[in-house]
Order: sequence, then C-alpha cells, then structure tokens
Amino acid sequence: MPFRFVHTADLHLDSPLRSLALRNEELAAIVRGATRNALVRIVDLCIAENVDALLIAGDLYDGNQTSMNTALFLAGELRRLDEAGIRTFVIRGNHDAQSQVTRELTLPPSVHVFAGRGKPMLAKTLENGRTVHIHGMSFADPHAPESLLPHFHPPVADAINIGMLHTSLAGSAGHDPYAPCSVADLERHGYDYWALGHIHQRQVHSQSPCIVMPGMPQGRDINESGVKGVTLVTIDDDGEVTLEERSVGAAVFERVSIDLTGTAEWRGMLDVAGRQLALLRKGLPEADLILRITLTGATPLSWRLRRDFDLLQAELANIAAGLGRCWIEKIETLFANCSRHAGTIAADPIGELTALVETEVLSAFAYRADMRAVAEELLPHLPAELRHLLAGDEGMLEALVENAALSGSADVLSHLHGRSVVEGID
Repeated sequence: MPFRFVHTADLHLDSPLRSLALRNEELAAIVRGATRNALVRIVDLCIAENVDALLIAGDLYDGNQTSMNTALFLAGELRRLDEAGIRTFVIRGNHDAQSQVTRELTLPPSVHVFAGRGKPMLAKTLENGRTVHIHGMSFADPHAPESLLPHFHPPVADAINIGMLHTSLAGSAGHDPYAPCSVADLERHGYDYWALGHIHQRQVHSQSPCIVMPGMPQGRDINESGVKGVTLVTIDDDGEVTLEERSVGAAVFERVSIDLTGTAEWRGMLDVAGRQLALLRKGLPEADLILRITLTGATPLSWRLRRDFDLLQAELANIAAGLGRCWIEKIETLFANCSRHAGTIAADPIGELTALVETEVLSAFAYRADMRAVAEELLPHLPAELRHLLAGDEGMLEALVENAALSGSADVLSHLHGRSVVEGID
C-alpha cells in the first residue's frame, strides 16, 4: 500500500469578515462559516479517501482573534480523523504564533504538532519495508526573518522524507516575508516532498522533488478569488509521487467583467449580464458564488447606469438570486468617458462641461497634486494590508489617484447629463 495524505495550509479558522457584501445577512452567515465548512470538507475528504494522514502546514488560526470556541471546533474535527485511524501532522505558522489558545488545547493522541526543531516522525512503514518520515518545524514568534531550513534534519537514509515548512519562499506580493528560502535550497535538502504553507495561491514549484504550496482551502474576500482546494498526495514504494488537486471551498469569490460595447438599451444590458452570470453559475454548480461585477465598454447607457446605480444594483442582484446561491458583492463601472458615448453634442452645455473637465481639469497639475495629497492623508489610516493593496508603490499610488479622479468626475457628469435629458435643462 502506498502512503497517501492530504496537504493543506492557511485555513485561518474563524477569520474576521472582510467581504464588502455583509449588508446581506444570509451572505454574511455563509462567509462567516466558510472557513469552518472548508475544514469539515477536508476531514470528509480524508475519511472518504482513506488516507494515512492530514498535513497542515501552518496558519490553522487567524492570529489573536482566535477564541477557545474556534479551538474546540478544530479539536472536534481532528477527533473525527482520530476515530477513523488517520493521523494529523501540524506545524504552527506566523498567525498561529499570535494565537492565545494555540498551546492550551488538548488534541487527540493521533495529532502531532511539531515544535521548534525539525525532528523526523515515523509516519508509516510500506509493504517493501521502506519507511516514511515527516519532518516539520513550528515557530513560536510571528516573525521569522531568517530561513528555518538549516534547522531541519538531513533526510533519513533509504526512506521517503516529507518536509513541512511555513515560508514565503523568495517573497510574494501581499505576504509578509516569513522563513525565507529558495526553491533551489529545498531541492538540495534531499527530501522527496515539501509540504509548504503561507502563500494563499496554489503552486507546484517543482516535480522532482515535489515542492507544493497548496494555497488556502477557502477564500475570505474578493482578493482571494477563485476555486480553492487541497492537494491529495500518493507516494508509492519506489518514491513516485502523484498529485491531485481537490476542491473543498464551499464559497467562491469571483470577479466577472461584462462588456457592454454597443448595448444601447437597459433591457439589452440585463440580457448580456444575465447570460454571462448564468454561464459562470453553470461552471460552479456546487459553490456559493459571490461576485464582483465590472461593467465595461463603449455604450450610450454609461451615464444612465451611473445615474441609476441603485436600480442597476437591484436588477443585477435579482438576476443573481434567480440563479440560486449567487450573490453580488459589488458592482464597478469602467466605461469610456460619458461625453463620447452619451449622445451629447458639442453645443450641449453638459457636453461642453464634460469636455472641459476631461481636457482642462483632470489633466491639470494642481488638480492632480490636490488629489494625491488627499490620498496620502487617508492612506495611513487604513490597515497595512489594504495600504499595500491600494498603493504598494509609487506607480500604484498614481494609478489610484487617476482612477479616483476619472470615476468621481464621471459619476457627477452622468448625473448632470441624466438630469438634462429628463428635465430639458439648457
């Protein structure tokens, strides 16, 4: 019999809600319970596949927000594995190091939590007599600026060796540096499989040896979009490794761009949006689907869609609800300037004002300087993660200022244009 295990990381159990869609109580409840549901599905998968072990490569918890209730839920799920004869191997990540309950909970006897040294643990003896050893290392501090690799034991001779490490590798956007090391360093160490954690996007960095970042099993907001899962690993007597990606996330965040180029009627816009949302829903039939919609293109509806944004939200939310278990988190518009596609003429006062704003105001150095000053004043008041997302460098800050200016002016002008059409302003 081969050695089979499920590799996961970065569950962030009971992570605080970060979705923008929390005005909807039903959706808020789904997002709130999503990380727990992901762990339940992982345990279900382990039992259904009759694996030998579950490997959790760090960040079970989500820092100091963790309550004893979270830990008790975790213990209950690991007990299900224990009762099924499945062992669990855990390393602590940077978020686990912040948790107040990490060391207070008594876990089932089949659970091994690695300490600060990478001492190997015998996981199984294969039919040909070859042994499987798992090496892992936890860190007690949320900061690990140096590589932990030198602290790992060398591979056990004539055995299959699996390493567990929570690491940012050489660095990744949106993630703090943690226990940095290179893929080449891991390859040289001599293990057959590296079970990594910390980066939330799945990536197989190497096939020989296998170096796998499984990604998080459940996204928590639109910036963690897409289907999430775990890695099911089979290692045979000869050390050959087979990888399978299995989806476990119950709620899926997705971005969808809808091109309305040439669409001139409100009904036509709804038809275009409905077809695209139905296609996305069909591709993810088992998930709770949470969408951020971006409307783009050159359309004479641009000014009306901005002016009647509340009606737009209601219409698209109704379409999503009709698809079943589908919600809209946010709607964004990225239309061309409304003066070009709203049917205005040069003699129209609103058209003239629009052209003046576009050619004189938005491009003015003083206006952009004022906008940048406002952005720089607001950014320090935002969480560090959001600051990095919005303005990670000078270029991103400039783009933020430009997009805010364009979007804000388009909103104001679209309302003015709509009022001039409805009321006959001249």
